[in-house]
Amino acid sequence: MLPSDITGFNVLNQREMAFEFREGPVFSEVLLTDEINRATPRTQSALLEAMAERQVTVDGNRYPLSPQFFVMATQNPSEQHGTYPLPEAQLDRFAMKLTIGYPNPADERLLLQSAIDGTHEQISFAEPILPQADLARWQMTVTQTAVAEPLQDYMVRVAQATRFHPQVVLGISPRGLLAWQRAAQALALLQGRGYVIPDDIQETALPVLGVRLATDHDRPEPLLQEILTDVPLPEYRP
Repeated sequence: MLPSDITGFNVLNQREMAFEFREGPVFSEVLLTDEINRATPRTQSALLEAMAERQVTVDGNRYPLSPQFFVMATQNPSEQHGTYPLPEAQLDRFAMKLTIGYPNPADERLLLQSAIDGTHEQISFAEPILPQADLARWQMTVTQTAVAEPLQDYMVRVAQATRFHPQVVLGISPRGLLAWQRAAQALALLQGRGYVIPDDIQETALPVLGVRLATDHDRPEPLLQEILTDVPLPEYRP
């Protein structure tokens, strides 16, 4: 896969003798990238500009993306042949990382039986559930969800602890702090509150910080959990 397969490319219109830009799949609201670590570093760098600046540059021309643009990606953590590790700068652009794991035994039995009965559901078309204008309004509402100073101080202390820990190669960046706060705000709003509580901070810490914390170990989650335990959580009452 080449960068132009994602961003788009210019083609020559022979009738008008002028180049026309053909948009790639990045010109969408939701971009799903399967096994992103199989993309070459050049292709990953093309995604980096889109994720960081919501724009792409092709042949010196800049093309803006949708304000609601975001990337969902999967990667194969167990197979290394033919894969390229994502650079730290790109990992820092992702909001969080979720590990799906295997289905539970009951669901796996249902999967086997549905393959025999032919009862597995085929999704041919997804109905929209939220107008674009409403999505933009909810995104603005998330940014206005209140976060008390003691909770922000706690988040800063956690970030500082990651930056000076002897087993951490690359600590939490300011971009990571912003993503952590935004995730906690979104969780609070989903639970019907206009303010963040300590539980929101704790619940979003591992998914948000784990994707961008580089350590001496393969899995940063145990070390991150240790840091979260060592930094005292403030007693906060809204």
